[in-house]
Parts: sequence; structure tokens; C-alpha cells
Amino acid sequence: MMGPRKEAQGALFYEFSLEDHVPQDHLLRSIDRFVDLSGVRGHLTEFYSHTGRPSVDPELLIRMLLVGYCFGLRSERRLCEEVHLNLAYRWFCRLDLTDPVPDHATFSKNRHGRFRESDLLRHLFKMTVQRCMEEGLVGGQGFAVDASLIVADVQKQNSSGPDQWKATDIDPDTAPRAVREYLDALDDEAFGAATTVEPKFTAHADPASQWTAARKGPFAIVARTNGAPRLTSLPIPTIT
Repeated sequence: MMGPRKEAQGALFYEFSLEDHVPQDHLLRSIDRFVDLSGVRGHLTEFYSHTGRPSVDPELLIRMLLVGYCFGLRSERRLCEEVHLNLAYRWFCRLDLTDPVPDHATFSKNRHGRFRESDLLRHLFKMTVQRCMEEGLVGGQGFAVDASLIVADVQKQNSSGPDQWKATDIDPDTAPRAVREYLDALDDEAFGAATTVEPKFTAHADPASQWTAARKGPFAIVARTNGAPRLTSLPIPTIT
């Protein structure tokens, strides 16, 4: 016998637990056992104002980014949509069914604002390495360096040679953010010791980029993918 058609009706009360609807063998459950972001709020305290509206929880943003990295969600618009719809994603991000998901623009604002100013991602990287050491996953006998190259968003026509564009002639107060980061990197002792060769061309929009043929093709201005300034690299410990 054909069953009756049911029409959805809004209920006054719901008895629903996300915990009961996320399988025990789900990838995010395995990751959640090792994720400890308790130090994030303390690290960012001085970068938030003591007045005004409460902000989006920074731990929520980091958890959403982890979801995006683990499941290949490169678009932040798509990431927000998936977290809104997926029960497992909501559970991992500590969101209830009725909790709103942050707008995608929140990620850009924080990435180019307090996350960059506080060097939060580097702090999280160190926390991850420390946790791997505590779990006995890092042997400490060797390391690798990520030196991947991507094409920089600059034009060769907007670049100058070393005789026309000198770092000592730049006013940091009026320079754009990319140039200020480049100047800070030049002041760093470790960075300066590793860059004794002057570049043939310096892009005004992104001085940390380089003119190179290392990509085995036509010459291109490229930037390394490993954080800002993009000519520096973080050592990646060997996992045993």
C-alpha cells in the first residue's frame, strides 16, 4: 500500500544532536582528537579592540579553514556554503544547527588584517610541529623546505633594475603593504645573509618576487608560496 504523502511542518521544539549524526569513523573526528586551538585567542588578544561589537570567533575561522584544506574546498564562498549544509562540518566547527556561518569576506579581512599582523599562521605551524614532537612523529634528524614557485601578479613593465630602484630610497610610511614587508625582510639578519645576489629586476608592486626561468619555460616573475615575505621559507620537519 502506498504510504501517505508527508508535508514538512515547523515544530516548536526539536530534539536533534549533531554528535549523533557524525559517524565515528569520519575523518573530521580523527582530526578533532588532535586539534588544540586553545592558545589562539590568547595569541590574538592584543590585536582586538576592547570596545565595539564582538567579532567572529577566530577559532571558528581556523576550524573552517582546516575543513577547506582537508576536503579541497579552495573557494571561501564554497567553504561557507558547505559548512552551512554539512552536519559533520558544523560539528567540527562547533556550530549548532541554528548558528550562522561567517561570511566569506570575514576570511579576507582577517587574513590581510590581524592574522597577518599577529603572524597567526606561523604560530599555528609551530604548535603543530610541537604536537608532532610530543606524539613522537618528528625525528628531528632532517627537514625539507617548501620552495614552490607561482607566477606573481605583477608586470615586468612595472619593474626597475638595481640602479634605478633601491630599497634605501623608499619611504616606509608611504609604501604599500607588499613593499613594507619586503623592507622588513631585508632588515632580518637571516634573510639578508641568504640573499647576497641583487636581483636583475625588482617589481614595484611586489619586490619580494623574482625574475627567473626556474619553472622550465619562458622567463616569468614568480613568488614563493610559503608565507610573507614570500622569499623566506619555513623548515618542514621530517615525519618518521
